[in-house]
Amino acid sequence: MNSKETATICAKIAEDKKAEDILIFDVREVTFITDFFVICSGSNKRQLQSIARDIELKLHSYGIHMVGMEGYEDALWILMDYGDVIIHLFDKEKRRFYDLELLWGDAPKIHWKSNA
Repeated sequence: MNSKETATICAKIAEDKKAEDILIFDVREVTFITDFFVICSGSNKRQLQSIARDIELKLHSYGIHMVGMEGYEDALWILMDYGDVIIHLFDKEKRRFYDLELLWGDAPKIHWKSNA
């Protein structure tokens, strides 16, 4: 499985868990740290933690292992690092504050939905 497919799986899991404003950025041309960012928002701590758990379980079932995770306990900004894919799960207020969409706005967005 390539990194774009991994990012798409993460976005679909977030969508299944009712995450909002789900975006995938292809950051290969603007940074060396990773290939794709997945960014989404959740309504509460429980939802964000549930999304993180489901992503971890699904990717683990494909043999893809996490490099690290930050922010799980507070669940205001959960960062999941899979090397070539980094997932940012935000509560709505923190997402507005950090505004990664503006920071990484030069990177192309990936259309990941089947109807997009």
